[in-house]
Amino acid sequence: MLRALIFDVDGTLAETEDLHRQAFNRAFAELGLPWHWDAALYADLLTVMGGKERLAHYIDTQQPAGAEAFHALAPEIHARKTAAYGALVVESGLPLRPGIARLIAEARAAGIRLAVATTTSRPNVDRLLAINFPPGDAPFDVIAAGDEADRKKPAPDVFLLALAGLDIAASEAVAVEDSAAGISSARAAGLPVLATRSRYTGSHKLDGAFSAVSDLGEPGQPHQHIGGVEWPGGVVDLAGLTRWHEASDD
Repeated sequence: MLRALIFDVDGTLAETEDLHRQAFNRAFAELGLPWHWDAALYADLLTVMGGKERLAHYIDTQQPAGAEAFHALAPEIHARKTAAYGALVVESGLPLRPGIARLIAEARAAGIRLAVATTTSRPNVDRLLAINFPPGDAPFDVIAAGDEADRKKPAPDVFLLALAGLDIAASEAVAVEDSAAGISSARAAGLPVLATRSRYTGSHKLDGAFSAVSDLGEPGQPHQHIGGVEWPGGVVDLAGLTRWHEASDD
């Protein structure tokens, strides 16, 4: 029986990744650092999961001469980046990706529980939800964020935290992800995965997902099918997910 949906955040709930890139650049400028992450560089850095880890990787590989001092400065850089990201989310009015609000509403109406499993930090999640849902009406029963997990994706830790918070078995949920690392993380936790490719995961192989699509789709605005299970009308809805889940248990 399908009892829960577990969503990644960055690239899955919304196209957040470029705002993260811009936020890092704002933080660098505020601190007088002559660094700039363009889209191509950031796409490469996204192979490292987690903003703090991404920054550390950049320092080690691109700024080795000053690595000791830059690592000491890293907490301040990341704190400023988090503040800048929150401001950018508000400034942009960042919307949810196609079909996300609809599927969440369908799940809530049907009593299906909802959770987040993300490598990003909790303040980033809260800010995105605050601009997309009415005050006091955030839809998620459990939010498992990267700063709570011992290991980042592709390790399963954050999905295991979400499952523990929901108090359900992996066989009773479906994960929604946008990246190869996210799919590996969810699968390692025992979850079936629906993949929705995002701006920065266009080159990712989405192996391991039972279905891969460009987005969840909306009536009259169908998604592009990439692989695996196809969805009637180019729209992933709760009824279709439930049918798939029941059939997969046979």
